[in-house]
Amino acid sequence: MFWGRPLRTTEQLTRIQQNFLAKSERRLLDWLCARLPVWLTPDMLTATGLAGALAVFAGYCLSTVDERWLWLAIGGLVLNWFGDSLDGSVARFRQIERPSFGYFIDHSCDGLSTLLILAGMGLSPYLRLDVAMFCLAGYLLLSIHAFLSARVLGELKLSHVGAGPTELRLLLIVLNLTMWALGQQTNWFPSVSGFDVVAGGVGLALIILFIIQTIRTGRRLATQQAPFVQDRDRLD
Repeated sequence: MFWGRPLRTTEQLTRIQQNFLAKSERRLLDWLCARLPVWLTPDMLTATGLAGALAVFAGYCLSTVDERWLWLAIGGLVLNWFGDSLDGSVARFRQIERPSFGYFIDHSCDGLSTLLILAGMGLSPYLRLDVAMFCLAGYLLLSIHAFLSARVLGELKLSHVGAGPTELRLLLIVLNLTMWALGQQTNWFPSVSGFDVVAGGVGLALIILFIIQTIRTGRRLATQQAPFVQDRDRLD
């Protein structure tokens, strides 16, 4: 209970996904769900997504030795998309959902995967660790907003300004290809590379978006809910 009101269950959540690739991705996921072997369970797919994030981390770290390891990071991003996007889709397709368990495990693994990916980037020779952690802070703030909105509005927002996890993975793949093509000699300022500027800009955009969404949600809630007049009168 929270302020005398029951917590919303995960079954009551409305998923809001308005990213550019949502419809095309949904068709692809439905096609894959119908063709995946039965032995490939949602739990195995969740583990596959986490393994993909580990591969990304390893690829970035090993790129200090040879830039060709960036291809491992690219493959890891694809594997991460495969597991993360299909675990819930397969559960719904096979009608074996465990909403509360799936919600908790999926988002916990998402947070860990994001940490692995961005920490790997920060430990690579292409991006400063402090810039990577700045991006992680922006991502986690938006995640906090999504989970709070799920509680107070019953809406789980999975995309912002037309972009979601899939678009961000594609952006990272393009960034990796650019790293591989240009190498490490991309400094714009002393100790600051072009990749630092781009990643820092993304992190700043995420934080600004968090502030805007927080203000919008706060105003929406203020208009929906009247003050607790009865509680105040009882105190008087």
